[in-house]
Amino acid sequence: MYKNIKIGCGEWGFRELPLEEHFQIANELGFQWLEFGIGGGQKGRLADELSDNEIQEFIEMGKDYHLATPFGCLENDFTLPDEDSHLKMVQYVLRQIPLLAKLGATSIRLFAGFTPIKEITPEIWDRMIMAFRLCQQECCKFNLNIAIETHGRISMQGNAAVHEHTVSTHPLSLQKLIQELPEAIGFNYDPGNLKAVNPLDTTYLLPLLNDRINYCHLKDWKPFERGWVACAIGDDDLDFGSLLRQMHYEGVYLIEYEPVDDVKEGIQRSLNYLKRIDFL
Repeated sequence: MYKNIKIGCGEWGFRELPLEEHFQIANELGFQWLEFGIGGGQKGRLADELSDNEIQEFIEMGKDYHLATPFGCLENDFTLPDEDSHLKMVQYVLRQIPLLAKLGATSIRLFAGFTPIKEITPEIWDRMIMAFRLCQQECCKFNLNIAIETHGRISMQGNAAVHEHTVSTHPLSLQKLIQELPEAIGFNYDPGNLKAVNPLDTTYLLPLLNDRINYCHLKDWKPFERGWVACAIGDDDLDFGSLLRQMHYEGVYLIEYEPVDDVKEGIQRSLNYLKRIDFL
């Protein structure tokens, strides 16, 4: 009934650490796969322009620490209301795709966007779909797979994160995305994000997305004040044992522990939880 799953280490919790520390910690915790990010102004991410020497240094770090890095993350928003800003965003992503390929990525995590679902106009929707089609055409040249993360809009109220529906979390818009996007474009399934935007839905939209998942983040959120704080799987009530048994996805599941103050300990708690529920 249970299955052993392949586990990798997500990158977001490392965003304030120098890149080599990502490799060191992931290696110490016994991982074989490590996610990496480009751009976004974070200390722990690669620059969005790299020399051949910098690319080679990154590849050599993977070899030195015995870690594969097939999962690359970009920061993007294809639902920007301003058309000129949208076009600049699309061009930015298109420029990064060859760089991701040079760095050894085989999967690219993108966002649909963070405009609240209630503010999505037909024009914004059509521009978003076209952006993904253009990116898919470019990714085909480099054998890269696109994964759209299920992610709401987050606004901070004090130390609490308040989540709102976007096109990648609302069930009706997700159904429309599945229908309109090329079949080769999949989803980075993040059930923790779906919980935080709609805690009443304990299916976490798995019946809708199950056959289109090609990437996966494992984390949870717990209630705090009028919103949420990110936490390790097992720290709150999302039942990953039940969820993982239902998932068709057979790739690497990436533990994405977001808090930066105890990132190594939080990742270890996540691993311990997976052991307790017999998935490691």
